[in-house]
Amino acid sequence: MNSSSPLKPGFTAYRFNLETGAKTLVVALEADLPDTRSNDGRADPQGGFWIGTLGKQHGGGLPAKGAIYRFYRGELRKLYSPIAISNAISFGPDGKTACFTDTETQKVLRVALDSQGWPKGEPEVYLDLTAQGLNPDGAVIDAAGVMWLAEWGAARVAAYAPDGRFLRAIGFDAPHTSCPAFGGDTLYCTSALQDMDAAAKAAHPDAGKTFMARGIATGQPEHQVIL
Repeated sequence: MNSSSPLKPGFTAYRFNLETGAKTLVVALEADLPDTRSNDGRADPQGGFWIGTLGKQHGGGLPAKGAIYRFYRGELRKLYSPIAISNAISFGPDGKTACFTDTETQKVLRVALDSQGWPKGEPEVYLDLTAQGLNPDGAVIDAAGVMWLAEWGAARVAAYAPDGRFLRAIGFDAPHTSCPAFGGDTLYCTSALQDMDAAAKAAHPDAGKTFMARGIATGQPEHQVIL
C-alpha cells in the first residue's frame, strides 16, 4: 500500500492571486487520469500538503482508483494506493503522526512521521468502525490530540481519544456529515445531499448546509503550506 515514490510534476494545483486573479501552476496531480478527482486534503505541521483522490465512479464493487499524495517544498510523492475514497487526513498537534482513511474500509489508519513530515514505518489501525457499521469521512484533530470525525450516514461528528477510545458525539440534523473544522472553540461541520431522495430531504430540510456548535473544544491553528 505504501509506495512513497517521487513523481514528476503533472497535476493541476495552482497558486491563485486573490487581488489580480492570476494563477500559476504549482504541481500537476493525476493529470493523465481523467476519471479521478481530488477529495480530501490538509496542510501538515511541517508545511507539507496531503491530498487524496478517488475515482469519479466509485463504490458498488468498482476498483479503487484513488491515492493519497504529499506535496512538500516542490516535491510530490504518492504515499498510499489504491484508495477508493480518501478521507480523514489529519495530524496530531505534535506533528509526529498523520491519520487518513479509505472510507470503504471503515477504518482510520495512523502513521508516524519523521522530522520533515514524511511517513516512517507502516500505518496502523487507529479506529476500527466496522462493528458499528460507521463510515469515516472528514476529520480534524484538536489541540489536545482528540480526533473529531464526521461519520457519513450517522448525522454526527464523533470524538475519539488518542488511544482510540470513543469520547462523545455531536449530532447535527443532516444524515451525511462530511467534514469538521474548528474556529476557536466552535466546531463547524459541512454536510451533503448525496444519496438523499425527496422524502429524506423533506425530513432533514437543513441537510447540505454547514452546521456549528459552540464551546466544544479548542482547535489547532491551521498550518501553512511551504511552496
